[in-house]
Amino acid sequence: MSELLEIPEVVGLQSRSDVIRIPPDLDVPLTARVRHLVDTAEFRRLVHISQLGLVSLVFPAAHHSRFEHSLGVYRTMLLYLQRLAHVPQFAEVIETKDAELMIVAALLHDLGHWPFCHPIEDLRLAGVPQHELFANSFLLEGEVADCLRDDWGINPRDVVSFLSEKGRTSKMKLMQSIISGPIDVDKLDYLQRDSLHAGVPYGRNFDQQRLIASLCVNQEGDKLALTNKGRTAAEMMVFARYIMFSEVYWHHAVRSATAMLQRAFFMLRPHLELDSLFRLAERPMIDTMLEAAGNGPARDLLDGLFGPSRRLYKRLFEYSHFDHPELFHQIARRPYDWLVDLSDQFATTLSRHMSRRVAPHEILIDAPPVKLEVQFNIDVLNQKTGKYRALGDVSPMVETLAKRQFDDYVKKVRIFIHPRLQESITSASEIESLFVETVRSMFPETG
Repeated sequence: MSELLEIPEVVGLQSRSDVIRIPPDLDVPLTARVRHLVDTAEFRRLVHISQLGLVSLVFPAAHHSRFEHSLGVYRTMLLYLQRLAHVPQFAEVIETKDAELMIVAALLHDLGHWPFCHPIEDLRLAGVPQHELFANSFLLEGEVADCLRDDWGINPRDVVSFLSEKGRTSKMKLMQSIISGPIDVDKLDYLQRDSLHAGVPYGRNFDQQRLIASLCVNQEGDKLALTNKGRTAAEMMVFARYIMFSEVYWHHAVRSATAMLQRAFFMLRPHLELDSLFRLAERPMIDTMLEAAGNGPARDLLDGLFGPSRRLYKRLFEYSHFDHPELFHQIARRPYDWLVDLSDQFATTLSRHMSRRVAPHEILIDAPPVKLEVQFNIDVLNQKTGKYRALGDVSPMVETLAKRQFDDYVKKVRIFIHPRLQESITSASEIESLFVETVRSMFPETG
C-alpha cells in the first residue's frame, strides 16, 4: 500500500468522528494538526470574508465564506491524493512530506485574500499586492508559522514558495498543477460551491467523482492528466466553468456592482493605508472606505452597494467579441486608468449633449481585465493504446470553449450609468454614437 494512504488526513476521509460538516452534506476530516491551523486567528479571519463578495447583491444566498471554500479545497486535495496514490507515476515520486505540503497549501491557499480581492486586484494599481504575496505575512510569522513548523515539520517558506513561485523541477510542477491548473482542487470546489449557494445548477453539472477517479499524470510527468474515462466529465467541467462565468460571475448586474466598487476604490486609493485595510474583515473594510469617502462622489457609489437601499448603476450599452469585435478589442484589457479617462471624456460629452451636468463617476466602463483566465489545456490518456492527446484535439466542444481565448467569449465591455440619469436618455442610438466617437478620439490617427 502506498505510504500516501497512511497520511492521517487521508485516512480521516473514512472517519465518522473528528469531522466538520460543510455544504453539501460533506464531512471534512479534522486531525489535531489541521484543527490547530483552522483555529488560528489568521485562518478564522476567512469566516468574515465572503467567497463571492458583490455577487450576493444579485444572487442573495451567495454569502458563503472563504473559510468554507478553503475547507472544501482541503477535502478535495485529500480525494486527489487518495486517487493518485494508486497511480504509479505519481506515487513513485511524491513522498509523504510532499503530499503534506500540498495538503497545507490547499488549506491555506486563500489566506492572503482580503474582501473584494479579485475586483481590486484586477485594477492593477501601484501598491496593491497580489493576494498570493500578501499571504506571506500570515504564513511567515505568527501562529500559522508556528503550527507549520511544530505540527507538520514544514518550513513556512516552503509553503510560500509553493503557492507563489513557479516550480523548477518536474515534481514541483506536478504538485503545483494540482492546486493551480485546468482541473485543480480549487476549481473543483468553487464551481460546485458557488453554484450551490447562488442557487443555480450550472457549476454542478459535471461528474466530480468520475473526474477524480480518472486522474493520472501526463507523459512528461510534470502535470495532471486524465484517462479517457474522464473525458466527458472534463468536457462538462469546461462547460460548467463557461456558464458560471457567463451567467453568474459576469452577470451584467454583478458587473455593475463590480464597476461601482472599483471606481470608488480607485478614487479612495490615495487616502487608504492598504496593508491595514486588507487585513480587515468585510464589514470593517467597508466602514473604513466609507469613512475615507466622506461626502464625496465615492460615497454615492459605496452607498449604492452597501447602504440601506440597493442602487446599482444601469446598463447603457454592451459590446461583445461577437457583435462589435472592433469596439470590443479597442476597450477590452486596457489599463484601468485608461478606462477612467474614457468614461470621464464621455461624461463631459454627455453633459454637453444633455445640457445638464453628468459627473465623471456617474459613467462607469467595465471591461475584461488585463489578466486572462487560465486556459483549459490538459492531456487525455488512451489506456488501450497508451497514447496521450490534448483534450481539445478529441473534443470539439473543448476546442471551442477552452483552446480559443476564454475571456473573449464570456466577458463583455459594458457602459453603466447612474440610475438618476437613465430617464434623461431619450435617444439611445444617438447617445451610443457619441460614445463611439469618444472611443475613436482616444485613438488619434498617426501618419
